[in-house]
Amino acid sequence: MNGHGRTAIRKVHQDVHQRPFLVIWESTRACQLVCQHCRADSQNEPHPLQLSTEEGKQLLDDIASFGAPSPMVVISGGDPFERDDLTELIAYGKQAGLSMALAPSVTPKATRERFAAAAAAGAKAVSISLDGATAPTHDGFRGIEGVYDATLPVCRDIVDLGMRLQINTTVTAGNVGELPELLRQVIDLDAFLWSVFLLVPTGRGEALRALPPEEVEDVLHWLVDVSRHLAVKTTEAPHFRRVILQRRRAGEVDPAVSFGLGATYRRLRAALDDLLAERDLPTRVPRPPLDINAGRGFVFIDHIGNVHPSGFLPVPGGSLRERSLPEIYREAPLFRELRDVSLLGGRCGRCEYRNVCGGSRSRAYAVTGDHLAEEPYCAYEPSGGPVVDAAGAPA
Repeated sequence: MNGHGRTAIRKVHQDVHQRPFLVIWESTRACQLVCQHCRADSQNEPHPLQLSTEEGKQLLDDIASFGAPSPMVVISGGDPFERDDLTELIAYGKQAGLSMALAPSVTPKATRERFAAAAAAGAKAVSISLDGATAPTHDGFRGIEGVYDATLPVCRDIVDLGMRLQINTTVTAGNVGELPELLRQVIDLDAFLWSVFLLVPTGRGEALRALPPEEVEDVLHWLVDVSRHLAVKTTEAPHFRRVILQRRRAGEVDPAVSFGLGATYRRLRAALDDLLAERDLPTRVPRPPLDINAGRGFVFIDHIGNVHPSGFLPVPGGSLRERSLPEIYREAPLFRELRDVSLLGGRCGRCEYRNVCGGSRSRAYAVTGDHLAEEPYCAYEPSGGPVVDAAGAPA
């Protein structure tokens, strides 16, 4: 992990106390799927109080008002294809100078024609969920048979239409063994990025089995290995940044030995070695993960206009129907607390990596009820050494 002339962690150029890097807008909760890990209780019909077209445009104006460089915008759901005004909203955002992306569900509405219309309106990227390497696993996640078989051609349509494809995978104890085969599929689908999400036990996700902290560590180290061949990011796993810094500091070592990793890492690593033996995958400079976290460079707006630090942290900082997005992001006490790492409790508060990690605030809240508590799915014990920066040097 040494060399390459690149920083291990990317710092956001703008001041994250003043503006977010990424805005996710849950444009509706209407969705035809019933995904097990969903943060929301999706419904067949739009909520009567969901943001209207004009309110959606006002939100996009609010986002643009942060100024250049403008935050990236992902219109999600539910399923954004349940909104009849979706292309109008995408076009409006593009005209306002925003980089627009979509996170739809794979339902009968996810047609090539709708994706083509979204691309023509200005959508540059689409994220699609693939939570299993087989139909039984993925369809089990989605709650409906046939979604896996429909997902693969949808992904090919997205790439064929010239949009960037991101594959999202939620990792649980039930599907961790399928990660190597999922990696093959992500590569075969020509995805530009694989986003691996560590389960937050909230919403329907409370019924799933999360990985214990030691296995989370195994998966994160394996993803460092994978990142040499495919662009990888993590969601609700900021400790991936800590692992990257540890690996860079250690140099070319056997991580299983140097970091005391377990059987899950060894199995995943052996499967990756088999894949590399079969295919001539190029070695690439790893994509440095971005140093953002809930309320610190990231903001989520729900379907009725409540502003959250994250879609998995169900505590609003305010409502768009009462205050503007810049006001809430910059001034709400909840957001200001989340940007102050000195307030973190437990191991997170003592950790030398707290400036570049900070733990999943969503998971801390889901498990303890305290958004400032320590990350419960992190196995790392702080060393007591000096706090480090994005390069791994003393801050």
